[in-house]
Order: sequence, then structure tokens, then C-alpha cells
Amino acid sequence: MLSLRHSLATICIGLESVELGKNRHRCLATCAAKGPRPRYPRVWKTKQKIGTISKSLKLVECIKGLSNVKEEVYGALDSFVAWDLEFPLIVVKKALKSLEHEKEWKRIIQVTKWMLSKGQGRTMGSYYALLNALAEDGRIDEAEELWNTLFTEHIESMPRMFFERMITIYYQREMHEKMFEIFADMEELGIRPTMAIVTMMGDVFEKLDMLDKCKKLKKKYPPPKWEYRYIKGKRVKIWTKYGQNRSEVESKVNNPDMEDRGEPDENAEASSDNGDNAEVSSDNGDNAEVSNDNGDNLYLPETTYIPETD
Repeated sequence: MLSLRHSLATICIGLESVELGKNRHRCLATCAAKGPRPRYPRVWKTKQKIGTISKSLKLVECIKGLSNVKEEVYGALDSFVAWDLEFPLIVVKKALKSLEHEKEWKRIIQVTKWMLSKGQGRTMGSYYALLNALAEDGRIDEAEELWNTLFTEHIESMPRMFFERMITIYYQREMHEKMFEIFADMEELGIRPTMAIVTMMGDVFEKLDMLDKCKKLKKKYPPPKWEYRYIKGKRVKIWTKYGQNRSEVESKVNNPDMEDRGEPDENAEASSDNGDNAEVSSDNGDNAEVSNDNGDNLYLPETTYIPETD
């Protein structure tokens, strides 16, 4: 007859397996605090950053020895990313940074246009890098075309660095009328100019013997005393190289020709060693805008300061 009783060894093995299962589940619940977390297999949507530096260097070496023919460069780039399941955006961005460090402006233009043609990386940072590369390569017409397209599409959300870059391009080539147009657009949109823009516009007004407008410009945008920088993720208020007393600012505004051109003090040099081009925001009351007595200033309507948001 068949026996329905189990042996002692079988019962012990079953009990041990039950205890192991319970312990394993208890360990997962203790570690996760809410029970075992379900794991889903990653098919192809990944943001892998491991190995992107070496791959970006290979991409740079792949296109460095090529000619400037568009079809040849685009074919090499297409073959480089042919076996990737998704577009290697991180690799391309790091390659663009390497090319920018080496001042390979033609390659930056080619790689950026190829990336944008694929529908990838359509950010303001990519457009700014393309605009900068076009300007450095001497292709001013293409840079102006790109600027007009971006300004038309994003007229109310255009970053201030684009205005500063275009004014710098025109300032280096002494295209004063176009500088005035862009500065008038900034005033109309209520975008407060940086000290670099104010300095360039003031120099142009002095070259054109527009001393009254130069005086109004310096009166409306006095040099700030403080600026904010991010140090290890914290927002720190530090003294700038423009820091000075209010009486000195007013004396320079009233007498722009008698401007003190001496070296800044030691505190200003120590605080502005590694960030002279940082964007400056005005403090609560010391650097408030001074309204003009006469409201007949050209290119300089009254505006209010709108703080930027990240």
C-alpha cells in the first residue's frame, strides 16, 4: 500500500525553506521600510553617463581629420551613432565642450547643426553655443539670422546673455546703430542690462560725442556694490569691484569725464578674482534706479527691474 506519511527529512527541508522565505521578505521590508520594491527591467531608455568622456573624445577624433564638406561630416556622425539605441546627447554635449575649449568653431557649427537636424538638444544653451561659434567664425549674417529667429519666437523669454552677446558682436565691429536697436529692445522688454552692456554703451556714446546720453545712462544704471554668487550650492552676497560709496557714484554721474581710473582696492580684487563676468543683481536699496528729471532720453525709457528665474 502507498504511504501518505512524509519522512522527517522532507518535513525539515520544508520548514527551512519557509523560514528562509520569511527571513528574506523581512530583510527587504526592513531595508525599504515599505516592503519589497518592484524591479522593472530597463529595456532601452537609459541615461548612462559611464564611459561618455572616452566616447566623446572618440567623436572629436572621428571628425577632426575630415574636410569641411557637409555630407562627409554628417555621414561620419551618422555612422558614429548608428548602433546606439537612443541619441547620445550627453556624449555630443561633452564633445562640443571639448571643441569649444580647442576653439574649433567650424566643427562646433557642423556638429550643432547636425544635432538640431536630428531634433535633439533644442535648448537655449545649444542655440547660444551656435550663435557664439558663428560670431567667432566671422559668419555675422548667419548669426543675425539665428538671432532674429530666436528673438521672434521667444520675445518675452529671451535670456539676457543673448542680448549681451549680440551687443558685444556689434561693439567689436563698431556697428553702433544695431547696438542701439538691441539696447532699445532690452529697455522696452524691461530687461536690466549688465555692467558689461552699460560699459559698452557708455563707450559708444562717448565716441559719438553723446555725453548727455552717457550721463543719463550712468545715472540710470549706477555700478552695483554687491553681487550674488553660488559657492557650493549656496547663494552668497559678496562685495564687487564696483563697490563704492554713494557719494562717489553721484560725483561720477555728475562728472563723467572726471572718472577715477585708479586701481580698485584690495577687497574688491580679492572678491572678484574668479567671477568678473558674473551677472550682477542690485541690492535692496543702495543701488536703486534713479529716475531722470527730464523724460526726453532716447533709447532709455523708465523700466523696472525684473529678477531672473532659473
